[in-house]
Amino acid sequence: MWRRISSPNTLPAPNSKKTFSRAALARLLSRRGKKKVVFANGCFDLLHAGHIKLLEKAKSSGDILVVALNSDGSVRRLKGAGRPLVGEKQRAQALAGLEAVDFVTVFKEDTPLEAIRQLKPDILVKGADYKISDIVGAGLVKKVVRIPLVKGISTSTIVKKILDAYGRKS
Repeated sequence: MWRRISSPNTLPAPNSKKTFSRAALARLLSRRGKKKVVFANGCFDLLHAGHIKLLEKAKSSGDILVVALNSDGSVRRLKGAGRPLVGEKQRAQALAGLEAVDFVTVFKEDTPLEAIRQLKPDILVKGADYKISDIVGAGLVKKVVRIPLVKGISTSTIVKKILDAYGRKS
């Protein structure tokens, strides 16, 4: 059955079966038993094939994949006034719709350090463009996995192609 939306500018809430506050997710994960929790984080502003590959490989590193998503304010502070291009509710909903992703939580801080401390993942996953010494929270987990990036695919590249296609220079 289709759910009626009150306004064309209103999105349904993110997938409530996968999207949790950090505190609620911490309680849920505390009952994980021997399952290995994998943690990935990022802005995921324009979800693309590189993100999908990273998240699928992240999931294969353990049993439960948690994606911590930068809030809109956090993205603005990290990427600048023009970002995010897509709001956090939409980004969370897109991530929650991916088969590889088990849980999504949004964090407001500039780094995921507090989320890592509270959720206590076993494995931390980042793109291979990060040095282990630069990965926030690396010392709090049993294992860090760096996944190679897909060449030529990034949000910045997509934004540049869009701007070029419409006659504006980046």
